[in-house]
Formats: sequence, structure tokens, C-alpha cells
Amino acid sequence: MILSRRAVLFLGFGIFTFLFFTARALRQPHVWNKVPQAVGLGEYVSSSPHGFSISASTNWSVAYNVSTGYGPSKGIPFAPQPHFISGIPKPHGAKYTKRLVVPRTMEEDVTWIAQELPDWDTAIYVANDPSAPLHPPKNKGHEVMIYLSYAIDFYDDLPDVSVFVHAHKNAWHNDFLHNGDTPEMVRRLNLNRVIREGYMNLRCSEGPGCPDWMHPGAIEPDEQKQEEVMLARAWGELFPDEPVPSVLAQPCCAQFAVSKERIRTIPRSRFIFYRDWLLQTDLSDYIAGRIWEYLWQYVFTGQTVLCPQESVCLCDGYGYCFGGPDGFEAFKAAQAERDEWQQYTESWDWMADNIEDAKAEGDGELDETMDLDVPEPGGKTETANEYAAKAAQVNAMLENAIARGNDPRLRAEEVGRPWKPGDSF
Repeated sequence: MILSRRAVLFLGFGIFTFLFFTARALRQPHVWNKVPQAVGLGEYVSSSPHGFSISASTNWSVAYNVSTGYGPSKGIPFAPQPHFISGIPKPHGAKYTKRLVVPRTMEEDVTWIAQELPDWDTAIYVANDPSAPLHPPKNKGHEVMIYLSYAIDFYDDLPDVSVFVHAHKNAWHNDFLHNGDTPEMVRRLNLNRVIREGYMNLRCSEGPGCPDWMHPGAIEPDEQKQEEVMLARAWGELFPDEPVPSVLAQPCCAQFAVSKERIRTIPRSRFIFYRDWLLQTDLSDYIAGRIWEYLWQYVFTGQTVLCPQESVCLCDGYGYCFGGPDGFEAFKAAQAERDEWQQYTESWDWMADNIEDAKAEGDGELDETMDLDVPEPGGKTETANEYAAKAAQVNAMLENAIARGNDPRLRAEEVGRPWKPGDSF
């Protein structure tokens, strides 16, 4: 078939147009859909609207700060913080779905969970068993690897509230009002507060961790805070467009509760990016894990310092309402007096035991040269009575605090939040 000159011209123009626009399209950057995110483990992130592309193999600090010229100084966010808003609790009497997220090793016994918290769903990850139904990609970073893996694995299957706790039933860092008992702490946890706040540290006691604890700019090592001198480096790698804060603080020790809405406010790809950092960092397992103890509050709230008033946390979070900060301080003072009288009482038994031991060594007789504390007659009864009275006072104050905490109106008034008839806790 022979084409006319006119047809040849039209065909040539069509081919030229097709090639021109195809080449132009290939040169155009892809556009991020909503928030740009850094991902890893082979996932791909399209280019930003500003003309630089990123993939899982990108060297983040070089590509972002050097090669492209884009960064904080240009005012273009690499991965801007999500917009966090308060949650709305369910109506009074409504039930929440809830899950315990627990990192453990094969050697740790977690049978206490099923025995004492049978109404809780669980996600128990075995850190050092790759054959376990739930396990992390690598046993590194202590509980951090498990917590991030849970957010990635269960992102589309989250309960209303996820509570992240350690595998041990008793721990010194569980608040003293729970007697260090994890099941007691979990049972008393106010899920409504978790929904309202989005994120809640399970520890209310300020120390260690608050109010002015980690200083990322520190250059002198501190034996009590060995991770402090590495915080600035880690911050720059994890949050490259955010200035390094002067202080990072929240109560220790990496146990917290998060609402479903708060987890999903953060794109799943960002959790992947955080976990990739943990997998790839050359920081020691110990230091990497400790660093994250003071990053969770920033990840889930955008706040570098999150140190709620202890009396508010105990009242709204667990229902121990002492009437405000002054009432709580009075309770702690009464506790201290009780403990002092308990020591006095125990010292009488100690002195009596010493005397009996001395008599046994001296064939039933005491040598006047012996350096012994001799209890005064009737002294033990007096101290025992004082201890009993102070213990009764402490118990009464605690019972009253729990009674106040069981009243949703009084609880709301004490912590300073609005309440109307029919509202829950």
C-alpha cells in the first residue's frame, strides 16, 4: 500500500508527538500521595512534588541533605509530623476491644497473662524463636523491635486499645500503688483515658525520666544515662527534618497504651522506616533499645517532653484520686511515716534476736563487755501501736482515694476535664 504525502506527514507528526510527550512524562517526578514517607525492606516510595526521588536503597542522610539540596533549611518537610487530635471515648458502659502486646524470650514464663487477664486478647512475640507464630525479623533492640513489628503486622487489625508491656509479672517500674504487679496495673487501667489522650505511659511516677532527663546535645558520658550521648545522632537519622530537642523526657520504662486511631494516624510505612533503622544501626542492642524509651512519646504525640502530673495520671489513669496534688503528697507523707514506724518495730525484733544469740554464746549469760543494744521494756509495744495506727491511716486514705476514683464526676473534677451526667470515666 502506498501512502499519500499528506498521510505520511500526519503519521510522522503523530509519532513525533507520542515520543515527545512520553519522554516528557518519564522525566516528570511521581507525586507523593498525601504524606511522604520513608520505607524499607524493598518497598518503594515515589518521588516528592519537589523533584527528588527516593527508594528503599537510598542513603537517607546523603540523598536528603546533600545530593538533592532539600531539607529543613529549604523549608520542605521530608516526613512531616502527623496531626494528632484527642479521641472520643465510647458511651458509658460500652466495651472496648483490647490487646496486650508482649515481647518475650523462649525462657520467660508468661502463663500469668492467661491466668490473671483472661479477658484480654494477646499478641505475644517470641524474640529468639523464628519458628514462633509471632516473632520479629531479628532479635535486636529489646522490646522496641517487637513493638514496631506489632504496629506493622497488625496495622489493619488493631483493637480499640493496644497495651505494650514487658513479659515479667512483677517489676520495680510498675507504680507502687499497684505493688509492682503488672496484672493489677492492667486491670485498673482506664481505657477511656487512653482513647482521649491517644497515648498513655503506664508509669505515673516521674523518676526516672522526668521532668528534665535526657539532653540529646550532651557530649560528656553519664553512667546513669549511657544512651544520652548517642541521642542526637539517632534523632537526626530517625527525624531528619526535625531540630534536635534540648530535652527528651517521659517516665521510664517503655510500657504504654495507644489507641487504634493514634497508631493509624501514623502511616504504616513510617513504622517500617523506624524498624529498618533499628535493623541497620551499628549502635549496640542495649543502647538502641534505651534510646527508644524516650522517643515513644514523640512518635505518638509529637511532644518531646511528656510528664503529666503524677496525681492526675493516677486519678484519671487508674482511679486513685486523692483530691489533688496536695492530697497525694499527704498520702505519700503518711506512707513514709508508716514505713518508718515499721522499721522501728522490726528493730525491736532485731535487738531481741541479738540478745538471744549473745546469751547462747555465753552459756545463757550476757557479758557486760558485749556491745549490745538493749530494748527498753514496753518499747516494742509502743512502736507496734504507732505502726498499726499509721498503717490504718494509710489504708483509710487509699480506700477513700479509690472510692473517689469510682465516681466519674469526682474523677473528672479532680483532673480538670468537663463532665456531664451520663459521661463515663
